[in-house]
Amino acid sequence: MADGDVETRSNRGQWENSVEGRPELSQSFASRDEAVDAGRQLAATLGSQHVVRESEPTGVITDEDPAS
Repeated sequence: MADGDVETRSNRGQWENSVEGRPELSQSFASRDEAVDAGRQLAATLGSQHVVRESEPTGVITDEDPAS
């Protein structure tokens, strides 16, 4: 990833956006959809790439229900 690129990933049941080289812009979200939308908007603002890293459900209550 290049400086300014935004990565959305699951971290212990929460979804987070991290910005390469800019940790002060990182944010956490309760839902995947919210994190993906915010990550996409942040990358557009920064003029950078947005990558979503999918992960297996952890069984934590904040995991998305795949049936819904």
